[in-house]
Amino acid sequence: MQERQIRVLIVEDHRMFSQALRGALDEEDDLAVTAAVETCAAALQAARDTTPDVVLMDYRLPDGDGVDTARRIKAELPATRVVMLTASSDDAVLRQAIQAGCSGYLTKDHTIDELVLAVRAAFNGEALITPALLSRLLDRLSDRTQPGSDLTTRESEVLRLLAQGLSNQAIALNLGIRLATVRNHVQSVIEKLHAHSKLEAVATAMRLGLIQLPS
Repeated sequence: MQERQIRVLIVEDHRMFSQALRGALDEEDDLAVTAAVETCAAALQAARDTTPDVVLMDYRLPDGDGVDTARRIKAELPATRVVMLTASSDDAVLRQAIQAGCSGYLTKDHTIDELVLAVRAAFNGEALITPALLSRLLDRLSDRTQPGSDLTTRESEVLRLLAQGLSNQAIALNLGIRLATVRNHVQSVIEKLHAHSKLEAVATAMRLGLIQLPS
């Protein structure tokens, strides 16, 4: 059972969208918006001040781009999940966001309710990306050398469950092992696949044929 509210920082310079998103989040008992800001500089300061669990980050901001800001937030607050929001899908931005350690990449054509669900999913450690975007990412990773040949059987099991969108806690329950053990396996998988995040590790593994794309 969740003991406290999920703290959410909104970084979005389109005020109508930001207000609509904040209004929807404020209606949820398990969510709490710590701040809603419009610039990269304000996002960094708000993250330091409020230590959010999840950041909803617009890619294009008046004083810079969300990817660099996400990278800086993750460097200071590794446990914070960052979900990148963009007006339209862009393969280059998608790859940059994943390499920056973002937990997800969503376009703004998702409904507000879907974004609310995405906050909970990100908090629970799930990777947020549509199958279509994931397939395109596989093509973008085609120039990578082949890693992953030394994955253990258990690491392969963990990788398969990550590809199904399971959180670390859900994987622990599924495999009957400790959460700390799952975290160690996940970190090992990321390193062996030369990735920067769980999401990039899954994408690389799918490209290499180590696991199949979930249907």
